[in-house]
Amino acid sequence: MKTFVGIDLGSTTTKAVLMDEDEKVLGRGITNSRSNYDTACRVAQQEAAVDARFTLFRREFGAEDGSKQEVEDFLASLERAFRLEQFLEQLDDLEETCIRQVQGARFEKNAAGVKTALAEVFGRLRGEAPAMYAPGAARKSDFFRDIAGSRYLALAEDVARAADLPYDLLLNVYDKSIIAVENRPPRGVLSDKFQRALKRVVAEGTGLSGEMLKPVQHALDVELEESYLVGTGYGRVTLPFSKEHIRSEILCHGLGAHMMYPETRTVLDIGGQDTKGIQVDENGIVENFQMNDRCAAGCGRYLGYIADEMNMGLHELGPLAMKSEKPARINSTCTVFAGAELRDRLALGEAREDILAGLHRSIVLRAMSIIARSGGVTDQFTFTGGVAKNEAAVRELKKLVFENYGKVKINIDPDSIYTGALGGAEFARRAAEGRLEGVDA
Repeated sequence: MKTFVGIDLGSTTTKAVLMDEDEKVLGRGITNSRSNYDTACRVAQQEAAVDARFTLFRREFGAEDGSKQEVEDFLASLERAFRLEQFLEQLDDLEETCIRQVQGARFEKNAAGVKTALAEVFGRLRGEAPAMYAPGAARKSDFFRDIAGSRYLALAEDVARAADLPYDLLLNVYDKSIIAVENRPPRGVLSDKFQRALKRVVAEGTGLSGEMLKPVQHALDVELEESYLVGTGYGRVTLPFSKEHIRSEILCHGLGAHMMYPETRTVLDIGGQDTKGIQVDENGIVENFQMNDRCAAGCGRYLGYIADEMNMGLHELGPLAMKSEKPARINSTCTVFAGAELRDRLALGEAREDILAGLHRSIVLRAMSIIARSGGVTDQFTFTGGVAKNEAAVRELKKLVFENYGKVKINIDPDSIYTGALGGAEFARRAAEGRLEGVDA
């Protein structure tokens, strides 16, 4: 099967979309961006390939709409087993890397003890792993570093105390090793992981009937041929692709938004590093655009900075801001000055939810000025990027659009974070067909 790949290398996350010849999305993948952009691209692309396999499974079962509960239960079991295989594979890599770190003068007196302690820590991690991927198990993150890191640190402290070892030795080994593991491409072959996952599901005997194995095996036998790949995003100049395989994020977000909503004429993208107001025609071709300046205010990084200042998770900002009934008026638009104002307001006893609501409004106000410079809001309007998942930002955007432009249809797709990668995949498909006339990189 011919496939076309779009990769959007953002400042915080890297996204990939896999498309077939009929312009249907087969799979989506995302990972945290790293200093090693090549690895980030490969991880996101592999995740898209994994997602594509599950799309093919559903096609084989004739259940692409997710309406067949028996199929969904079986595929949920298969995905949990597959993710467990992925986790255990990376855990092996992390343990091997940690062992190699135990050398040099610092470990000379404790090398044997540290290796024994590491074996105990990783033995416990493997023992805990199945429960982390059991039905109904809650995980705060799907990224390996987040899952393994929190448990390693907790277990290492307990093991170090029992072995009468300095905890900082085990901590130091982990800190050096996790960076190396994260910056290596995924090990192993996808088909092998799926086969091991199938064996796990069969062994469990849950959500499985004999008739389900044949369609899954048939879908696994389908070769996903990468016909063309296009890269875009904040870090596109670092991508290991030739010039003809790179498109600007403006073009990709415009085309991606058009593919999601063909009637779109105005696109707002608030990403981690920049904000873009884009005007597109009836074919999704960019007619005009504006971007923010070098300041990070109004972007995802700004929200990350505020989350750090308030000692909160980024995902907690929106829900807390939604509780506000009297948003604060934030005077500073600069990220640094806004942080100082935030601390002052907290010291004066202002409610955190009111401060956050005011900060979200200031972000959207800044975005609205960018849209205005690009040509204003026209029906339909599409909001993309990671910030589109922030309910407080969406609330303020709807208010300000109505105040300034009246009733406008606002589109927000659940997969809006993949908009740039989707546009890249479509550019790849068109390039393979040789029809990119009039479109510049």
